[in-house]
Amino acid sequence: MASGATNIASNRKAFHDYHVLERFEAGIELRGTEVKSLREGNASLIGAFAQVEGSQVILQGMTIQPYEFGNRNNHASDRPRRLLLHKREILRLKAEAEQKGNSLIPLRLYFKGRNVKVELGLCRGKNVVDKRETLKRKTADREAGRAIAAASRR
Repeated sequence: MASGATNIASNRKAFHDYHVLERFEAGIELRGTEVKSLREGNASLIGAFAQVEGSQVILQGMTIQPYEFGNRNNHASDRPRRLLLHKREILRLKAEAEQKGNSLIPLRLYFKGRNVKVELGLCRGKNVVDKRETLKRKTADREAGRAIAAASRR
């Protein structure tokens, strides 16, 4: 995590379902009450994905709950949001995402200074065997850590 970055939301399920090939940092276009709601931590990246549409990258499926003290002009909680990237990054993402099996998945949402940023991952889906291997490896690492900790206590 970058220094000075405050985590708002993370998509832990993405690491279970996908292999992350590459990561990108992108700004996000928000409305006023959305930022206030994010400061309270009211965001979810579950089920979110990004698409390249023309010369823009659009984030779909991210939920930001309406601001509690807002008025009737509050934002829609699941509206599509534009990501802010350089043109060459967008062209590169478009080429990579068009390859079979690749997806653009938001991994985390965070504040960097005053700005809200999205960590976007270029991901390839895991199959069931890969998920089982990852789970076995995590379990083995956890058990080894416990054994080392128990041995050092004696």
